Amino acid sequence: MKRYKVGIIGATGMVGQRFAVMLAEHPWFEVTVLAASPRSAGKTYKEALGSRWLIDEPLPEKLADIVVMDATADIDKISKSVDFVFCAVDMPKDEIKALEEAYAKAECPVMSNNSAHRFTEDVPMLIPELNDEHAKVIEAQRKRLGTKRGFIAVKSNCSLQSYVPALYPVDKKYKVNDVLVCTYQAISGAGKTFDTWPEMVDNVIPFIGGEEEKSEKEPLKIWGKVENGKIVNASAPSFTAQCIRVPVSNGHLAAVFVRFEQKPEKEEILEIWKNFKGRPQELQLPNAPKQFLHYFEEDNMPQTKLHRNLENGMAVSIGRLREDTQYDYKFICLSHNTLRGAAGGAVLMAELLCAEGYIEPKE
Repeated sequence: MKRYKVGIIGATGMVGQRFAVMLAEHPWFEVTVLAASPRSAGKTYKEALGSRWLIDEPLPEKLADIVVMDATADIDKISKSVDFVFCAVDMPKDEIKALEEAYAKAECPVMSNNSAHRFTEDVPMLIPELNDEHAKVIEAQRKRLGTKRGFIAVKSNCSLQSYVPALYPVDKKYKVNDVLVCTYQAISGAGKTFDTWPEMVDNVIPFIGGEEEKSEKEPLKIWGKVENGKIVNASAPSFTAQCIRVPVSNGHLAAVFVRFEQKPEKEEILEIWKNFKGRPQELQLPNAPKQFLHYFEEDNMPQTKLHRNLENGMAVSIGRLREDTQYDYKFICLSHNTLRGAAGGAVLMAELLCAEGYIEPKE
């Protein structure tokens, strides 16, 4: 496979750190640029982080002495020195949109972990196993931007990655009409640890700003279709959501209730989950889980602590599928929010786009 030089924009934040760990030994991607805010620029990565290393894995030694660049002031320099960038910055949404578009217009593809461009009509929002065909809208986006190489692709909201993959393949045969979901989301989704957010110990907060709107709107883009150079959102399924912050370090769990146009048998749903494979599995991409959807028969599984790291945190765990008194079925889903839901999902997206020829090395 070809080799690519990549940059991490927003390298000092929690998701940026997760990118650093995932990419340090990646078989296709070599991290040659780290960028962050002006206060970190000019320092080595290790110096810029100081005591703010937030994840369990150690800081990769090969990245520790890279001098951090300014994510905004050094756009031209960064774009010329890498084949594409991963972006996970903490900025106001309008500034993120402008920043990512500036990189794209500088002929640098952007793999974004941010929400700013999720509803830009010609920006694909990819869960690689589900809607890989949306990548073809990139051609139209390049025409709009006036670029040959540059474009933006985004991953969806982290909590969606736990339950939408369970619904999407069943919908193909039985048509999902209505979904009610309650998500129980880890504190790392807010970029926090228990050390930095002691108020979360022994506590539950029944509100996460903007999360319920994303949970109800974003699936309709994933279900959408590419028409005339843009992604047209689907009108169904109908989603309603409540999103709750719980005292868990990593892992978003979802309680899902679903109603179908034509109710399947339980065994039919289980068979679809067992056999489902997407394009990443067909291509055997480096970070593609071999079994994307894992179903547990035990009533007390999946459990966040036990199963969030399944298949290197890139699989989805499902359990407790049973009939419901108001909906057709209910079940539990779980995924690792900073792996499958954030950095890992973006890395898998980049692997897919490279394998399918949307990103080529400059040399």
